[in-house]
Amino acid sequence: MAVSAPRALEQPAQQIDASIAKAIAWLDREQLPDGFWVGMLESNYSMEAEWLLAMHFLGYRHPRQQDIVATLLKAQRPDGSWESYYQAPQGDINSTVECYAALRSVGMQPDDEPLARARRWIFDHGGLRGIRVFTRYWLALLGEWPWSATPNLPPEVIANPPWYFNIYNFASWARATLLPLAVLSARRAVRPLPDDRRLDELFPDGRERMDYSLPKRGSWLAWRRLFLLSDRFLHLYQQFGFTPGREMAINACLGWIVRHQDADGAWGGIQPPWIYSLMALNVEGYTLEHPVVSKGLAALDTHWSYERGGTLHIQASESPVWDTLLVLLAMQDCDRELTPNMQVALEWVLKNEVRYHGDWSKKVKGVVPSGWAFERANLNYPDIDDTAVALIVLARLPRTLLDEPRIRAVIDRALGWTLAMQSSNGGWAAFDKDNDRQILTKIPFCDFGEALDPPSADVTAHVLEALGLLGFDRQHPAVARGYEFLRSEQETDGSWFGRWGVNHVYGTAAVLPALAALGEDMSQPYVRNAAEWIVAHQNHDGGWGETCASYMDDSLRGKGPSTASQTGWALLALVAAGSRDYERAMRRGIDFLIGTQRDDGTWDEPYYTGTGFPGYGFGARMDFRDKKTLERIAQHTELQRGFMINYNLYRHYFPLMALGRARKFLAA
Repeated sequence: MAVSAPRALEQPAQQIDASIAKAIAWLDREQLPDGFWVGMLESNYSMEAEWLLAMHFLGYRHPRQQDIVATLLKAQRPDGSWESYYQAPQGDINSTVECYAALRSVGMQPDDEPLARARRWIFDHGGLRGIRVFTRYWLALLGEWPWSATPNLPPEVIANPPWYFNIYNFASWARATLLPLAVLSARRAVRPLPDDRRLDELFPDGRERMDYSLPKRGSWLAWRRLFLLSDRFLHLYQQFGFTPGREMAINACLGWIVRHQDADGAWGGIQPPWIYSLMALNVEGYTLEHPVVSKGLAALDTHWSYERGGTLHIQASESPVWDTLLVLLAMQDCDRELTPNMQVALEWVLKNEVRYHGDWSKKVKGVVPSGWAFERANLNYPDIDDTAVALIVLARLPRTLLDEPRIRAVIDRALGWTLAMQSSNGGWAAFDKDNDRQILTKIPFCDFGEALDPPSADVTAHVLEALGLLGFDRQHPAVARGYEFLRSEQETDGSWFGRWGVNHVYGTAAVLPALAALGEDMSQPYVRNAAEWIVAHQNHDGGWGETCASYMDDSLRGKGPSTASQTGWALLALVAAGSRDYERAMRRGIDFLIGTQRDDGTWDEPYYTGTGFPGYGFGARMDFRDKKTLERIAQHTELQRGFMINYNLYRHYFPLMALGRARKFLAA
């Protein structure tokens, strides 16, 4: 690995200056012509596998199908499995089964070496018995799993009243996925694999002897058991063939799906609703040439795919708004004057304000729409986290810009929307308000991970930091309630859980700057406990790291190989703590960043430090301290590994932020 020259300078301050200059120069080179920045969003290889399966289902052959196949073959682990994140302790049964099925669907044979290895691994890890609900749906769509043994999703759910399993009580991502799957489930759609590509070899005892049932966990009186019984009733109801109102419900679902297509052709800004919507529409007679379907397929060849190492990868989402905001914030942290390039980026951000009444407006009335989405074309789901960071960036603009009526108007709109989205417990969630009905997680459909969007410490902290920078004090009712939420979410070891970043390093790094922005006395014991937790988890090389496995194994909090992004987070936390007691740890962290910076000004980071939708109530930490909950989570760790993310620009702007803030702190 090529490393940077700043370490050769004699004075630490000169080294920091040189490192910052190189990092900013790299960003200047990487800015796209429209003014934004975006890094690749790597997740697991179910993304590519499911697209290959969808292409079979739709009868669509992508011109670069073999390049997608090559991606899967290149990513296979030596043991035959596919993993959920870089260097995961073991492969993932769901990803492995889906990749296996995808490779069979394009014509690979069971005796081909990659499939033979994968099959051995699948059998060594329990076979098909342990696959998640989503993987069962995929096998059912291929004719490899009975629809009668998959959770029934009646399309009539679209008409349920607000108090009864209403779609708007599910998280935005679950809602947008549920409706097209309900159509496919109602039709029991099957596009079987050709006879020579069927998955008979995965049923070694024969299909008739396969136990297709869902795991029965908990006592007979547990909610999950009751929902499993209800699921059986729904299947019997469907088998009778008398389902009054079914066609009307399916049409209502189709109308909802068509209305929710994004401007770029995808749905919901993420892969699952996009891919299931295309299949549901096709089953209902929308041909590949239909404008809605053709637009959805064409999106695959735009910003949703990228080439790396000569193969084609498909993103689960894309992050241009998030990346651009955080790049601008990093430049502000380094006291960079507002350059023409930064002004172009700012204009791009302002143009991407969402002025549309999205799904959030079903529960939050009388609010002027505003906010920013994570992606560039997602009008239905602006998110509070992006909006909070946008407010932080806008609050730190030069006074001449802040006084401009259009900037003031944007801030006022975004501020009003954000305050209206505060949940009843004082915290803020990602997309919705009071989206925390735990009973929904007991439905069999919801075994894939988090189906709710409860408030989290990291999002709440970003909102409070924005409010503090905009002049709100602790006496403001929204701030006071948010502050109490953060205090209640602190763990006994002093850290905060990170719902949208890995993990306690991220959560703690979000909360401490928020407290400082609110004018908190940072010498208080609870603040010092948090800072000391950060210091205690510094690695021998001076950096910080935390493995994705910390979501499954509580003993791994704050532990893992050092990364640039997590070292940046730890430094942000220590700088916010504001005590010289942590200066030695800070300087060691700075040395790590300077010493690992590449000659081109950026950092290498193969590890995944982002998360998407971690499951079972992690976000609100509602009952995490309960021992039974820990045991339940440990039994179903595969659900938590489903969607870990490597944001490819995290390795760059978070270290840059940290170096900028540390430089000011050490010079004071």
